[in-house]
Amino acid sequence: MKKWWSIILVSMFLMSLVACSEDDATNEEDKTELQEETEENEEEPNEDEVEDNIDSIIKDESEIAEDAKITALVNKKYGLSEDYIPEDLVTVDVPTVLENPEVKQLREEAAKALKEMFTEAEKSDLYLHARSGYRSYDTQVELFNNYAAEHGKEEANRYSAKPGHSEHQTGLVMDVTSESVNLELEEAFGETEEGIWLKEHAHEFGFIIRYPQGKEEITGYIYEPWHIRYLGVEVATAVYDSGLTYEEYLYEEGLIHEVNSEQE
Repeated sequence: MKKWWSIILVSMFLMSLVACSEDDATNEEDKTELQEETEENEEEPNEDEVEDNIDSIIKDESEIAEDAKITALVNKKYGLSEDYIPEDLVTVDVPTVLENPEVKQLREEAAKALKEMFTEAEKSDLYLHARSGYRSYDTQVELFNNYAAEHGKEEANRYSAKPGHSEHQTGLVMDVTSESVNLELEEAFGETEEGIWLKEHAHEFGFIIRYPQGKEEITGYIYEPWHIRYLGVEVATAVYDSGLTYEEYLYEEGLIHEVNSEQE
């Protein structure tokens, strides 16, 4: 009888060990799954949070029409005040082309981003040059009138903005070039190593190619692979990822009512 009791007790003890092992294995599996879920949540940003972040930068149509806003929309429909001059203009600390000190300026935030971008390009043995940045209202009057006198107003309007409607007046635009196109502003720049790099990486520093190829009916201007506009990293990246022009992006976000940039 004692022998049978001993066998029963040993069997119960072994069964409890097996049960404990199974519980431990289950707990380990649960911990592993929880860790994997946590890592996935950390790696994948919440799309709603990203959209909320962008919405906090661009809130409504009145903001994109405000002169001093980094995200201000300036085109043939939306203009700047005649007397608007950015308060934080600084001389850019990058290689430049023209002697005119006015066009060597950008707003401080954009100038810092431009330097960071040029420095990063140099790591790939690509050397960019800044050709034309800030232009005052008066400078744009003279420039547009000269183009119109030489080529006619209709033709000039395809590649030069009328006074008050030039993005250059924002202090957030730089025309960029390279020695591969003799430091000129040419469409061929878009096919150079420097131009391709700029198109693929500008958004990482807060810039977009403002007048992309095939979008003249929307932007109102010919393809300008050299014309980069600072919007800040969040908005520039959102515009870049969308594959849209700035007008189209704002329209999709419900911030403007139509994409056509022409005045009514």
